[in-house]
Parts: sequence; C-alpha cells; structure tokens
Amino acid sequence: MTPRIEGPEQPDYSSFAHLTVPNAALYRQVMRTFLAAKERFAVHLRPEDVHTAMEPGERPADVETVTKALDSLVDWGNLRADPDTARVIAVEDFYRKRFIYQLTRAGEAAEAALGAYDETLGRRGALQAVALHDIVTQLRALLVVAADDRPDPAKTHLALDALASRFTALADNARAFMGSLQRTIDLHEVEEEVFLAYKDRLIQYLERFIQDLITLGGRIAQLILSLETDGRIDVLLRAAAAREAADAAPEQAGHAEQEAYLRWAGRWDGLAAWFISRDGRESQARLLRGRALGAIPQMLAVVRSLGERRAGRSDRSADFRTLARWFAEAPDDDSRHRLWRTAFGLYPGRHLTIDADTLAARAARPVPAATPWASADPLRISPQLRRTGSYERRGKPRKVEDRQDRRRHLGEVAAKQAAETAAARARLVTDGITRLSELGELDPASFQFFLQLLGDALATWRPGMRHTVATSNDGSMEIRMSALADGGEAEVRTPSGTFRGPDHLIEIVDLTDGGGHR
Repeated sequence: MTPRIEGPEQPDYSSFAHLTVPNAALYRQVMRTFLAAKERFAVHLRPEDVHTAMEPGERPADVETVTKALDSLVDWGNLRADPDTARVIAVEDFYRKRFIYQLTRAGEAAEAALGAYDETLGRRGALQAVALHDIVTQLRALLVVAADDRPDPAKTHLALDALASRFTALADNARAFMGSLQRTIDLHEVEEEVFLAYKDRLIQYLERFIQDLITLGGRIAQLILSLETDGRIDVLLRAAAAREAADAAPEQAGHAEQEAYLRWAGRWDGLAAWFISRDGRESQARLLRGRALGAIPQMLAVVRSLGERRAGRSDRSADFRTLARWFAEAPDDDSRHRLWRTAFGLYPGRHLTIDADTLAARAARPVPAATPWASADPLRISPQLRRTGSYERRGKPRKVEDRQDRRRHLGEVAAKQAAETAAARARLVTDGITRLSELGELDPASFQFFLQLLGDALATWRPGMRHTVATSNDGSMEIRMSALADGGEAEVRTPSGTFRGPDHLIEIVDLTDGGGHR
C-alpha cells in the first residue's frame, strides 16, 4: 500500500463562482440584500422577503427567478437553505418545496472581500494637508517621549502606531489621487462645462496643498533629523518592538521582537524617504510636489484642447480620419502608394551600411541635403552582405580603453562641486536677523540657493501676512522673513547683475548643525 502524504487543506473558492456567470448582477444584488438584513440582525429570509427588499429598478418580475438564484447560491456555498415549516397548515404544504435562507461563513467572507475590493477600486483619494499637520504633531510627541532616559514602551508604541497609521493614509490617498488625476487629464470625451468647473476647484486645491507641503514638508524633515540624532529613534523603535513581542511565547520572544523591530525600522525608513532626499534619490514629497505642479499645465492643456475643439479646429484624430477616407476613395494601389509616400514621407531603405570608399567619395564631392534619393548616386554594398545578410570586418579587436584618468577627473569634479555647494550654503547663513539689503554680493552658487529659499518663502506668503517661515526641500536650511514698515528697496549684487526687490528682515539658518532648535 502506497502511503499518502496529506498537505494543508486547500481553501474552497466556490463562493466566488457567482461572479463569472451570466446573471452575476442578480446574484450580487441578492447577496447585498442578505448583508443589509444581517445589519438589521435578521437571521433568515424567505424568497418573497428577498424579492421585496431588492431595488425596484433591478427587481425581477417574479419571485420564482429569485428562488432559482437562491438555490444556485446554496449550491456554491454562499447561502444555507433550511426547510420552512413555520407556515405549514396542510399536508400539501409539507411536501411543497419551501425554504428559508441565511448567509454562510464562506458567503459572508466573500462579500466582505468584494466590498473591500469595490472600496479600494473606487477610491479617488485626496491630498490631505490635515495629515501633514497630524504627522508634525505625532513627531513632536515622539520627541517628548525620546527626551526621557528610559522611554515608556506604552507611550512609544502608541505614538509610533498613530504616526504610522496617519502616514499610511496619507501615502495611500496621495497615490490614489494622482492616479485618478491622471485618468481625469487623459479623458478625451468630456462635458466641457463640468470639466471647466472641476478644473478651477482642482487648481485651487493643488495650490493649497503645495503651499502646505512646502511649509510643513521641511518642518517634518527637521523633526525626523532631530529624532535620528544620537540614535534616539532606534531606542524608540526597539521599545515599540519589545512591547509588541511581550505576548509572544517564551521560546519565540527573541525572534518576534527582532521581526517587530525590522518592521518598525522599515516603516521609519519609508517615512524618512518621503520627506528627506538621500543617497542621490529625491524625496517622495518633492516628487509629489513636482507631479502636482505639473498637473496644473496639463489641465490647462486639456482646457486649450477643448477650446480648439469648440472652435472647430482640426486635430490629429480628424486628420487621420480624413486620410483614411482618402485611402478608401483612391482608385487603385498605385494611387494609394503615392498617397502613402506623400503623407508620411517613408521610403524603402537603399542601404544598410556605408564603407570608407563611399565616405571618401562623399567628402570629395558633397551631395546637397535637398537632393532626392532617386537622383543621388547609389551606395555600394558588400557582396557578402547581400549574400549572407551580415557583414563583419576581419582584423584585430580594438584595445580596451583605459578610463582611470576620466574617472579620477569626474571624482575631482564631484568633490569640487560638493565643496562649492557647502561653501555656498555657509555663505547664506546669517548671524541672527538682518536686512535683505545687507546680504552683500553673492556668488552664482550662493545666489542660486538664495533664489530657491526665497521662492519657497514667497510661495507661502499671502495678502495681509507680515511674517513667514519656509524650509528647503531637503530640510537642511530654513528662511524666516518679516515685512518692513518703511517699504525700502533691497539690492543683492551678483556677477551676472543686480537683484532688486522690497526690503525685508530675514534670517537664514542651517538646520544640519542644530541651528534651527530653540
């Protein structure tokens, strides 16, 4: 007798069979009726109850159709049928087929999975500025917890869990929003009035989110760097992991704690990568900011396209339809070939390679670029290429080129650029509050960084404001600006010219050396 090795029991997915049959819409509606009844704490339903509870526009004409659907769902395991003896008043009624139906565990699980699928598929998402404020609050709470010599595991775990939950919601909604935004931009047939009204609201929404992302993104990056100072975040992550592993079995406690720590460390790395550019990779917040900014001109391009369509201008689709009609009306194949060459300018290739003799002949007697191919001299092709379809030159292989000098040069250039960048940033740092007009002359690199900081600060400025704070995209520098009552003019001299504008009180701080903490 051959022994039989039994593996783990395979799950039964027959409860999803009603999704691939012709009457799938009817079965889905019947199952939704049972879910609604379950929310009202109803246990059993009769066919007539299901028929009455269905939507009037989707309700079958008779109860018999619903009964057949219920029996099919019983066969698939979504429902369970029990004899209905409550209304038996005669012997004939006892022998008549009458059942009451209720959800099975498999049917309820299948509907829960389908509900989650429909919710995820239909989510449009949103760019949540409120989530950014919540992340700042949770990071500050972590800083308070990290200030203790021995952080409380319960408080640490709660703060990290709240931060991870809020950040996950922000990332998921941002991904869903950008996907739905691109689908909206890609629409070709759309109601013009609806799209124009949506465009105005969307652009205002994007501008508000970009402003909050500029203001709070740098602040979040600063808080993350503060938590990573002296390994404080590592202590918090290990405390949260130890609390999660507290209920594990003694023989699995060490392994469970290590797994929990790796999971929390991965979440923290993902959060940091969202707001801080590292290892040559741009932060996700910066990419999201660029994508949101890029969506505005794309929306305006769609509006322009709608305007051209309204004005009756020809577009590429109309041109191709006209060309297709010309092809259909052409009298013969020769005419169609001439039309093809005229429309697309594609001619058959007359050569696959060119040799040194041909190049020398062309150098001795240049051929004007406007010369038609049919009038130009033919190219001589190797007989071997014509016979075998391939052509290889015989001889020694080329020597391997030594690129050590070039690599050394590129390394020197990179080091020089890094030094210039550090010097430019150091040149911008002010010793306390100063006037914009007192910055003096700036070299090109320092002036470029100054313009980026100034642009981030002005992006947050609104009418009536007298003071603003902005942080660079990488969280390394912060600029604080205050308006002056005298309304003077400031001049910043550079080798390329003079930059003029209203004078302000400014303070530029280097956050990497702790200058931003107070």
